[in-house]
Formats: sequence, C-alpha cells, structure tokens
Amino acid sequence: MSTTILLSFVIGYFLLLLGVAWYTSRGSNNESFFIGNRKSNWILVAFGMIGTSLSGVTFVSVPGAVGENHFTYLQVVFGYLLGYVVIAYVLLPLYYRLNLTSIYSYLGNRFGKTAHYTGASYFIISRVIGATARLYLVINILQLFILDQLHLPFVVTSLIILTLIMLYTFQGGVKTIVYTDTLQTLGMLVGLVACILAITSQLHLGFGDALDQMSDKGYTKIFNTDPKSGAYFIKQIVGGMFITIVMTGLDQEMMQKNISVKNLKDSQKNIMSFAAVLVLVNFLFLFLGGLLHIYQSAHPDVNAAKDALFPTIALKGQLGGTIGIIFIIALISALFPSVDGAITSLTSSFCIDILGMHQSVASEQQKKRKRMLVHFSFAALFFLLLIIFKIINNGMIIDFILKFAGITYGPLLGMFAFGIMTSREIRNKLLWIVCLAGPLFTLVIDLLCNPSWYEKLLHIDLGLNPTSEMLFGGYKIGVELILINGFIVYTGLMMISRKNKS
Repeated sequence: MSTTILLSFVIGYFLLLLGVAWYTSRGSNNESFFIGNRKSNWILVAFGMIGTSLSGVTFVSVPGAVGENHFTYLQVVFGYLLGYVVIAYVLLPLYYRLNLTSIYSYLGNRFGKTAHYTGASYFIISRVIGATARLYLVINILQLFILDQLHLPFVVTSLIILTLIMLYTFQGGVKTIVYTDTLQTLGMLVGLVACILAITSQLHLGFGDALDQMSDKGYTKIFNTDPKSGAYFIKQIVGGMFITIVMTGLDQEMMQKNISVKNLKDSQKNIMSFAAVLVLVNFLFLFLGGLLHIYQSAHPDVNAAKDALFPTIALKGQLGGTIGIIFIIALISALFPSVDGAITSLTSSFCIDILGMHQSVASEQQKKRKRMLVHFSFAALFFLLLIIFKIINNGMIIDFILKFAGITYGPLLGMFAFGIMTSREIRNKLLWIVCLAGPLFTLVIDLLCNPSWYEKLLHIDLGLNPTSEMLFGGYKIGVELILINGFIVYTGLMMISRKNKS
C-alpha cells in the first residue's frame, strides 16, 4: 500500500472531524465547553466512552500481549464491571445531587479549598502524563510505518496532530467531543471487526476453529491462580474494580461527559450499557490477539512482537491494502477520544478548580478568552512532553502509564472514600502532607517489591532483589497498587481528622 494513499485517507479523516466539530460547535459558550449544556444524549455518550476508555494503547497493546499473558486481561475487565456498578449507584447520584460541573468541587464542599485544589492538581498531573504517553505510542506507530517514509520528522508530526486536535475541540468542548467520540468509536470498532474477518479469512478459519487453535496454544487461559503473581485473579479483579472507580468515577475527563447527560437516570443507563459493551469489545481485542499470533506462527517472516505485531501484520502482511487503510483509520480513531477528551477536561478542571472561573464576575467573552488560553497552554505542554518521551523512550510506555496512574490517583481514591464513608472533619493544613506521603510510601513499597521493574526503567542495578525476596517472598504488586495507595491516604486522613461538631 502506497504511503501517499494512506496519508491521503488520514487527511480525509481529519477533515471529516473538523466538519463535525464546526457543525456541532455552532452557538457554543463556556457552558457548552464545560458541560455540554447538560443536554448530551446518553446513548451517544455511552458509545463514545468506549473509544475514550480503550484508547490507542488498548488497540495495539492488548492484542500484542496475548502471546505472553493469554486472556488473563479479562480478569481486570471483570473487575471493571464491579467498578461501574459503584460509579452508577454511588458516585453519579452524589454528583447530580450537588449539580457539579467539576467533580473535584465535591472535595471543596466536603473538606475546604485545600482538598479541592489537591484533588484537581493530582488529576491534572496524572492526566497530562498519561494522555501524552498514550498519544506518543500512536504517533510513534504512525511515524515508523508511514511518516518516516515521507521524511517527516517526529516533531512536525506531533505539532500537526496536536494542532488538529486543538482545531476541533477549542470551540465546542464537551458539546463537540460527544459527537466526535461517537464517530471515532465507530471507526475503531469497524476496524477491529474488519481486521478479525480479514485474518480469519486469510487463515481459512471459522470463529470456533480459531478458538480451538487458540486453546491448543494456551492463549484462552483466563484465570491466574498463583497468589504471588502480579496477575493473580483476585488481585486483578479487585484492582480492576478500583482502577475503574478511580480512573473513571473520580476522573474529570470521564465524568465530564457523564454529568453532561440531562438527568441521573439516563446517566446511569449510559454507564451500565457502556460497561456491558466494553466487556464484549475487550474480548474481541483478545480474540484478535490470538489470531495475530496464529497468523505469525503460519508466517515466520513476520518478525514483530507485542505492540509492533498488529501494525506489522496489518500494514506489511498479506491482508491487502484496504485493511492497511482501515487499520490506520481505526488506530487514529482509538487515539483521539482519549486525547481530545483529556485536553478538554484539563482545560475545564484548571479553569473551574484552580482559577475559579465559575465564581468569576468577568464577562462571558473574558472567560472565553481565558479558557482558550488555558486550552492552548495544555496543548503546548502535551507537545513538550511528547518530545521528552521521544528522547527517553525505552519501550516501557504501557507499564509506565499504569504505574504512574497507581501512584497519582491514590490520593483521589483516599479523599473521596474518606469523604463519602465518614462524617469527620480534617485539618486542612496537614492535608498536603498526607497526600504527598501516600504516593511516596506507595512508591517505596512498590520499589522494594518490584525492584527489577525500576532497574529496567532506569537502566541501573539497584541491588534490591535479595531484599525484595526476603521481605515479600516473591510476591509482586500488580494492579492493586492504586488500592494500597488509597488505603495509605485514607489512613493518614483518619489520623489528621476530628469529629464533625456540626
């Protein structure tokens, strides 16, 4: 497939997004940007959230990891389901009752301004790093398979893509991305199904025959029963539940779309229907991963592994040029919902939580100019971080995203849990100490438990492996890292709290 033809389809896709953005952003104001005027259709929000939740990382990494991890990722997905129940019936009623625009306003109402700023700050830090890492992964694939052949530097590619994202989000915000995310989720799912059909056709396999071959190779194994393993099924399910509660229910980007739905009942229907579809979609990604590895076994010339496996087979295999085009469009469709929503939610959180724009007496036009400046500033920060990721890239982006989220989202889990489950007051002057100590203690515990991961990241020998074996007996912390962090923060808040006099 000609690189020029692939690029022309990418440009055409971008123009379609810009057209949708122009149409949906007409008559938009700050309320449209932040909360979609609370008129979003719950069906569109639910469908668009699939793309936001999965992102380009899932699109290439989940299938690529099947050869090593089999179908054990479903353990985490089962935990997601439990987490969505908590979001729908515990958190959403709280947000709607308080009529929130930023969910971190709850922390301000419950504990005071310090808690409000702390919660928003941790969200901003975590979302900036996490979203940039996801963006980097997909841009890097586009660079390796298309743009390097056109001699277009990574810096220019990053600037162009961020500019395009800016163009279709800066005016309409949430009001626009509800529609663009729906379009992009459709593109991703069509691409996923098309690639599955193309590979099964190439291998002359039906659905059942493909599953039988995957089973023979051990790919369909779901449950890990080794308690010491980081992928032990109980840890994965419980960890998946809390990952969802924190990274969806306590995340402004995800909740910003949910609370833009006109009422609580529709928002709950949105969450639960989205959760059910998400299980099916993740199974299809794992099924695709099994097919990719079977295809590789039948074609020894395919020399790729993990994140590079899917792009290599789709773009350089024998599936035809049409699949190459579909793959690129689907990859971009998987990328954009997680990045456009991130920039929009970061702008909303900074304007409302940090600048207090919703309480400002400035005119609507002055607020709009300030909001657009913040929006541009976050895009510039994304660009700077992309360059840094390119310089230090060591192939551990996916693991880094999960680890960083476990460290930075812990304080949010601890603060929201303490606010909802107790009626105690906290000493605000000590709050920052607790919310800094929690992640630091968690980082030390994880370092002692998993020193080899940090040695690989830093390219140095820390000499902690004997200590780790002595202290933990081979136990490895997995996705439960965020739960440990939240528990430490919750305990610290209890220590600095007192009985509520009122």
